Amino acid sequence: MNFSLSFSQQFFIGLRFCLVMLVLCGILYSASITKLGELLFSYQAQGSLLEHKGEARGSLLVAQTFSGDGYFHGRPSAANNDPMATAGSNLAPSNLVLRERALADSATIKTREQITATQIPVDLISASGSGVDPHISPAAAQVQIARVARARNISETEVMQLVANNTEQKQWGIFGQVRVNVLLLNLALDQLAPPRTNH
Repeated sequence: MNFSLSFSQQFFIGLRFCLVMLVLCGILYSASITKLGELLFSYQAQGSLLEHKGEARGSLLVAQTFSGDGYFHGRPSAANNDPMATAGSNLAPSNLVLRERALADSATIKTREQITATQIPVDLISASGSGVDPHISPAAAQVQIARVARARNISETEVMQLVANNTEQKQWGIFGQVRVNVLLLNLALDQLAPPRTNH
């Protein structure tokens, strides 16, 4: 029996195999997993969107840029918090551009929060690797409480309680860091005391 195949026969066998695998893995598998995700985890599959009165206000997973004294501010972003352009700056700690940006941010934060440079938590100066990190550390929230309370004309105790209510613990008590979701915190602020400035 002759089991040898010509080059053209081998080529078409390989081509058919590639096409079958493309359909199975690239189309059928992807479509079935996507549909399964929508059925089992519909909230996450739709982007973990937060809705208020039927209107999407943002995602739990993607940072938004907030400005104004009545809002907590998130981390700096090399991607301008654009989920379609997620990226870090990839600048080395010795890079002059990074140092100048960090010094400028530090000066702004010192003036805005009325604190010293040594009191500024590092996550308010350093951008995340993704550029869309929706969280800040509890320390970064803490230094903003006095400003937000003044702007909203509410007590610091009320704002501290909102920060505590929106503080997330480590995943399963092991992974990650204790963190505060800035969007959730600012939405809770809007419900408690409407802002005097827009974000």
